[in-house]
Amino acid sequence: MIGSSAAFQTVLADINAVAPFDCAVLIQGETGTGKEVVAQAIHNSSHRRQHRFVAVNCAAIPAALLESELFGHERGSFTGAVAQTSGRFQTADHGTLFLDEIGDLPLELQPKLLRALQEKQFERLGGNRTLQVDVRVIAATNQDLWRMVQERRFRADLFYRLNVFPITLPPLRERGDDITLLIEYFVQKFARQHCKSITSVPDRVMDLLRTHDWPGNIRELQNVIERGVIRTTGTALDLQPTAFITQHQEAAPGRTWAPIRKLVDAEFALITATLRETRWVIGGPRGAAAQLGLPRTTLLSRMQRLKIPTQRPIQANEEYQAAKSRNSNVPIHEENSLAELPRLRGDSGADSQKMGAALGAIF
Repeated sequence: MIGSSAAFQTVLADINAVAPFDCAVLIQGETGTGKEVVAQAIHNSSHRRQHRFVAVNCAAIPAALLESELFGHERGSFTGAVAQTSGRFQTADHGTLFLDEIGDLPLELQPKLLRALQEKQFERLGGNRTLQVDVRVIAATNQDLWRMVQERRFRADLFYRLNVFPITLPPLRERGDDITLLIEYFVQKFARQHCKSITSVPDRVMDLLRTHDWPGNIRELQNVIERGVIRTTGTALDLQPTAFITQHQEAAPGRTWAPIRKLVDAEFALITATLRETRWVIGGPRGAAAQLGLPRTTLLSRMQRLKIPTQRPIQANEEYQAAKSRNSNVPIHEENSLAELPRLRGDSGADSQKMGAALGAIF
């Protein structure tokens, strides 16, 4: 587990505190924050580490099959049950059972899980013999279970039984000090995995990764880094703004996302930063197009779409002076000369507003 931020150190302290004991643990956090990794760490630090860690995703199994998956079934208990089958509880005997997405557990199955937690006993589906197990249960969810209790979508008694020791995982956007460490770790991991020799991460790429909001948290960061490693042909990580996939990600509770706007913002920031580094040289072996790994015509097309000027600041200012002389009757402010340039050119209102914002951000 990687991290040095205060928020992450609190999580590590909770893991070390609860691991030696057999009480139930409820891990809560947004999608992609590493809930199963934390559950595995608790198991590995406990006296049960020599036995199995069995994970079940309650949302991935149809409700009609989940009881059989957890508790097993007897032969002939339902159509297709041609043999007796042990469930995950029995498989995890003397070890740890991790119930991921516990908020998706059907209401009708919750009393049986509650009994298994309290009494360490259960019966297979279709059976009448009581089985005894010694299992530690760790549950996880990205939902607000207490709100579900109030809405009668989750049993209060089961919530209290699971919530003996709660651990809340911080989202990646609240772990700013850890992002650089995670980037370096994933770059090395995927470079080895894909037989690449990547020795550095350019500053502009690192800045792009640090400023992203990471709605998908560590899982999103991991995927973006692997995508960049696969596309890299040199020794420096090559990452384009299009590596960020945000349109289909789940927003955190109480937050809304503007995925298309964020993708455009990331592309705009990377192109303008590269243009500043190359002193607005677009073509040639040391130009912005080569730095970004794009054909010159493609970069020019994207700059046009994003309303990024193709001229250096001094050239833009000279064009402003010329435009001003041609529009001497139009009142403008000297201090906003660059932002006024689109209007003097005769651009449409929307285009003028976008260009003015772009020029203000660059200069």
